[in-house]
Amino acid sequence: MSNPTNFDLLKVAFIGNVDDGKSTLIGRLFHDTDSIFEDQRSELERSSARRGETKLNLALFTDGLRAEREQGITIDIAYRYFATERRKFIVVDCPGHFQYTRNMITGCSTVDAVVVLIDAENYVRHGLMEQTKRHLAIASLLGIRGFVVGVNKMDLVGYDESVFRRIADDVRAAAMKVGAPDLHLIPISAVDGDNVVARSEKLPWYPGATLLTTLETLNVGARDAAAAFRFPVQRVIRGATATNPNFRGYAGRIASGTVRVGDEIAVGVSGFRSKVRGIHTFDEPERRVASAPDSIVLTLEDEIDVSRGDLLAELPRAPRTGSEITARICWLGATSADPATTYLVKHHHRYLKAKLVGVRKKLDISTLVATEGDEALGLNEIGEVSLKLSQPVAFDAYAENRTTGSVIVIDPRTNQTVGAGLFL
Repeated sequence: MSNPTNFDLLKVAFIGNVDDGKSTLIGRLFHDTDSIFEDQRSELERSSARRGETKLNLALFTDGLRAEREQGITIDIAYRYFATERRKFIVVDCPGHFQYTRNMITGCSTVDAVVVLIDAENYVRHGLMEQTKRHLAIASLLGIRGFVVGVNKMDLVGYDESVFRRIADDVRAAAMKVGAPDLHLIPISAVDGDNVVARSEKLPWYPGATLLTTLETLNVGARDAAAAFRFPVQRVIRGATATNPNFRGYAGRIASGTVRVGDEIAVGVSGFRSKVRGIHTFDEPERRVASAPDSIVLTLEDEIDVSRGDLLAELPRAPRTGSEITARICWLGATSADPATTYLVKHHHRYLKAKLVGVRKKLDISTLVATEGDEALGLNEIGEVSLKLSQPVAFDAYAENRTTGSVIVIDPRTNQTVGAGLFL
């Protein structure tokens, strides 16, 4: 197994409907790149034997929970790591079942790319599944830049090119409706390994790259370091140092952009201004420059009011501010969203009270068309709402910044996350 140290990292989530073969595909990808360690392989052999299977069940490689192995479905998110000679990868195995859509959103919230899996045999019987459409819509809303579609189980439809073409047409039409970027479509068989790592002679009509080659060469666009500087303050550090008896620093992780000593910055909602005096990290006490996603401590020239949850931003590209914000919400609560209920929202390191004033539009998952209306959002429904906050916040549109443009909605009575929101 290769172990490059200087190549870029791609975080990729495998999504799709239940039983489309996501876990098997990930297991095959690791198996055929020699990325399964001996102890992991021994455990797979034992688990497969206990289930009475003569072949290695590669799906068990990511299904770590006992309930997952007993039921043969993915419930929780599983993370796996491997590397080739061209790229390093973090692979996220997301559940496909409707009930675990919230887990799928969590798994996709920080990735650069998704592999959307479609069961070719199931498509012949039922067409494009509603949950697959929902996953396409959610991945697009999350601003994911790389979309790969694996048409799986081609062995079960006789490697029929016409089936692949029909699926490709339907998926492209669905992706266009939800604003997903260009798709890379690949016919594969996860069980047999066709077009996963090596090209398959069983698919001579497909001239394109394998799944692995596609992931190795996928261009997911510019990184956050090129965006406007945003620094959510996680902690205020007070104390004395050898050179400064009244040290006051602001700790956190740069969400986007670059900051340099001497840069003029502003504080979120208050608009207070100052200049960066120093940039400090654990291994470099005095730095001149830092970029996303560095974790740093900033010191400023002036004693201004900065607290946990404030947002430090560059000038002149300042964030927007407001207390009533239009957001797109995917509702995750078993009980429908209630306009009369006061919820909590978490915006990076800050918690505020909020109400969902009204649903302006709701996405019909079966048609992928937004409908006008004032209906409440139910479980796993996606709608455009007016979010009324108890205090103003500094934010960006999610399309510009995934950290400052997102919130989670919490039911204060149960402390459960009931919604994931993106500012428009």
